[in-house]
Amino acid sequence: MPLLDHFRPPLAPRRHRESFHANWAGAIADALNEDLPKGYFAEEKTHQGARIEIDMATFRDDEPASEGSIALQPTRTWAPPEAPIVLPAAIPDTFEVLVFRSEGGAVLVAAIALVSPADKDRPAHVRAFAIKAASYPAQGVSLIVIDIVKKRHGNPHNEIVKLLQYDDACMPDDSGLNAVAYRPIVRDGAGQVDVWPMALDTGTCLRIDFEETYTAACERRRLN
Repeated sequence: MPLLDHFRPPLAPRRHRESFHANWAGAIADALNEDLPKGYFAEEKTHQGARIEIDMATFRDDEPASEGSIALQPTRTWAPPEAPIVLPAAIPDTFEVLVFRSEGGAVLVAAIALVSPADKDRPAHVRAFAIKAASYPAQGVSLIVIDIVKKRHGNPHNEIVKLLQYDDACMPDDSGLNAVAYRPIVRDGAGQVDVWPMALDTGTCLRIDFEETYTAACERRRLN
């Protein structure tokens, strides 16, 4: 699969990598929704690390209160005391596609996570990404991790398999670009994780053309 170098000119620093990652996630979700069996759907989800914003919407009702209604009085807000202990936190980026089973109300069955440059800029961020990723197989959710970040340090796959206690599945630290699938399964009463194509909980396997979706994302952002 041919890849552009997103980390040196002319793409960097002139182009925003976050825009590409979000667009690629959308292209993968579109492709999945064309092939997923009835009763399943895919959605992209993006969030940039510690850049957290909380918006509170307020509405003004200009209609007069009806007779007999109760006027609400302003309430006094409460602020918690300052925390006696403050811990440093590494909050990973989120560029992923989530696959849900709609029967019984949107049950998560599979995820595709795209590693971002911020996820690999320091060891704490690599581990934070791995903890989040490893939580999917631990909940019985199939996972694919795609890492096209080659100008940073660390290997998220190695951190993931260490957290899952499968150290034998580690790659060489300098293995470079990779895409790895993790499929949780129970055999003979024991939990295991297969490295295999992404599978739904029904045992259905899908072929995902990452090259086609990558090319589509590049064309949408005029990166060719």
